[in-house]
Amino acid sequence: MTIREELEKREHDILSEYAAFSDESQGRDIYEEPCDLRPVYQRDRDRILHSKSFRRLKGKSQVFLEPDGDHYRTRMTHTLEVSQNARTVAKALRLNEDLTEAIALGHDLGHTPFGHAGERELNRIYPEGFRHQMQSIRVVEKLEKNGRGLNLTKEVRDGILNHSTAGNPSTLEGKIVRICDKIAYVNSDIDDAIRGRVIQENDLPKEYTQVLGDTLRERLNTLIHGIITSSVGKNDIILPDEMQKALAGLRKFMFENVYINSVAKTEEGKAQYMIEQLYDYYTNHVEKLPEEYIKRIWELGEPVGRTVCDFIAGMTDRYAVMRYQDIAIPRTWSVM
Repeated sequence: MTIREELEKREHDILSEYAAFSDESQGRDIYEEPCDLRPVYQRDRDRILHSKSFRRLKGKSQVFLEPDGDHYRTRMTHTLEVSQNARTVAKALRLNEDLTEAIALGHDLGHTPFGHAGERELNRIYPEGFRHQMQSIRVVEKLEKNGRGLNLTKEVRDGILNHSTAGNPSTLEGKIVRICDKIAYVNSDIDDAIRGRVIQENDLPKEYTQVLGDTLRERLNTLIHGIITSSVGKNDIILPDEMQKALAGLRKFMFENVYINSVAKTEEGKAQYMIEQLYDYYTNHVEKLPEEYIKRIWELGEPVGRTVCDFIAGMTDRYAVMRYQDIAIPRTWSVM
């Protein structure tokens, strides 16, 4: 018996009957020989962690563009916070921690530079529309490894695709990530907004903080405990109604006071303008795209707009600014 088989057997001995067992996965689109050490979901987690698109998350804004400080979240730190919260819940409920972690680490791989401002702009200018969860699937299926993709299991891809509010993941592990994503971004965005003096702690509506807590630590503790105590022994992941309403209320407060029209968002118009200019330039100058993207157009028949979206969505904030400077700002030159 291999180490992988021993680990798969251990899952059946330890995990809940509602867990997604590694040896019962629906598998990959392209068959691969099983690893002798790692079950399939652990293998998927490792592939995501070692991917180029995961490394680029450190250079993508979460909410605040180019903040003056080292402690504001990036898309990567957000991803790690989602992963940690989700793993805590999965372990407590005796669900598959490897699957949960793989989904959490991969859920934002397709996010654009400049946070949701970049996503909104690509959705506006690309005729077919743009949603970051769909782009995350494109990344793992078509774009990573020079177009070969990561060949992840169906359960991991399902969780990535359905991690947003409107999604309906097919596994409990995916449902954990879906809730923990919202818990992470609402609370960490509050923390960053307070750090940036956009809001103060006492600005938060008391009707919600009385339910969830007055500090980041208290709110996270309340919400994670709420999920676990409400979901134990059930074939569902549940957040108590009172907590669900309070979390939704804080999210609404953030949209009204931080996400839209706050001082911290004043630079977003410039970022969206850069995205628009990059899109226009590369759709009209396909030959300026990197070779791997040119091949997708000429050899695979991918539409130009779709390929340009892929290129822009994969950029970090810094790289997008550099590319914009290259196409829009004249360079100095001299004749010796």
